[in-house]
Parts: sequence; structure tokens; C-alpha cells
Amino acid sequence: MRIVPAVDIRGGLCVNLVQGDYCQETVFSEDPVEQARAWWDALGQCLSSEEYQDAVIHIVDLDGAKTGVCCVLPQLIALAHHGICFELGGGLRSLDTLEAVFKAGASRAILGTAAYRDPELLREACRRWPGRIVAGIDARGGCVSLNGWLENTGEEAVDFARTVEKAGAARIIYTDILSDGMLNGPNYDTTADVARNVSIPVTISGGVSSLDDIRNSRALAPLGVDEIIIGRALYVGHFTVSQAVAALKEGS
Repeated sequence: MRIVPAVDIRGGLCVNLVQGDYCQETVFSEDPVEQARAWWDALGQCLSSEEYQDAVIHIVDLDGAKTGVCCVLPQLIALAHHGICFELGGGLRSLDTLEAVFKAGASRAILGTAAYRDPELLREACRRWPGRIVAGIDARGGCVSLNGWLENTGEEAVDFARTVEKAGAARIIYTDILSDGMLNGPNYDTTADVARNVSIPVTISGGVSSLDDIRNSRALAPLGVDEIIIGRALYVGHFTVSQAVAALKEGS
């Protein structure tokens, strides 16, 4: 299992939202690129060279998620310039945008709203960029939410997970909205349900608050959960990147 630090960008700033609420925003850095570099360097100091090759920073374009237009291409180009491997989600709703994001240096692109609204786009994207398209499933109460978590669909996340796997998605990032930014621990049960119903890897996201949360996440590894995204807990200093990595490796 890998630690994946998150950098959420809104209005050119590195921020964090509570339960996806744009009115509950905390600004943690005025320079998202420098923040990503800090997390990337921290990973480099505590991972083996082999582990570092698989490392990634999770970038979210919050403005893009809300408007449907990618707003962070300059930051992506800067990240690639600094040698940072990253994935991007938010506002990726056309093949042209995906092309631009990959040209800017993204290792993986996350389709959320577009994956739900436009299944043909998802299938074609998976065909053009095999192994690089991730389905982002953001759920409230176990049901898929869209458009920056502003719209609830009523479709069960598990059912949608099966759909995106059939379309060719290489990975699923499952985010529990009610846990996100709350520092009350992830939703292990629903993440496990999603992982049990697909054969592709799953990333757990939302609510990590302590090293115990990270240790508990290791129990999901046999189900195919191999990454854990961490945001607010790192920013507020509950633990460091190196401590998070060490917690994952305990007993291994």
C-alpha cells in the first residue's frame, strides 16, 4: 500500500474543504506547486528507489470540478518540470482536455462526473490511454455524487464501480464525502464493498486523521486496496509523510 499526499487547488491556492463544501475552505499554501514539491521530496526521503518510482501526488482542480473546465494546466506543467509524478482530477470532461493534461505531464487522469455522464468518453479514453485512466467515485451515503460533490445521483457506488471496470478503467479512487476533511477516519466498510466487487486496484480516500487510520487501512490490502490518499491530516500536522509511510510498513 502506498501513501498518496493530496494537493487540492482552488483559485490558484492550495486548500482543503470539509465534506466537499466550498464554503468550508481552509487555505494551507499560496503556492500549490511548492506544496506538492514538499510532499514529493518527503516521499523521496523515506521510500526506496523502487517504491519512489511508483509514488504519485494526488492533484485536484476544485474549480474544474465545479465548472467542468480544467483550470490548472500551468501548475501541471510546473509540476512536471520539477520531476513530480502526479495524477489529476477535476474538470476532465473531454478527450481534448485529457490530451492536454497528459501533454502537461500527468501520469494518470481521473474521470468522475464525465465517467458517469458520458460512458463512451470513458471507454474511448481508456482505449487511447490504457492503464492511465482512473475512475473517481465520490459517494455520499454510498451513492455517487457529481459536479464537485454538488449533485447526488442515487446510484450505488458498488454498481458504478462494476460499470467503470467494464469500460476499462485502470483504477478506482473511492472517496467518502461525509468523511472527507472531517478527520474522523475513513469509511472502511464501503471502500471494502467497492474493492470486493472489482478486480482493479482501489484507492481509499477521505477522513484519514491518525496513524491508526493508516494502520487499519492495511486490512483492506488483500481486497486490492493499495493506495491511501491523505490530505488535511498532513497539513495540520497530525503526522508526517515519513511517519505515515512507516505506519504502513509496520509488521511487514
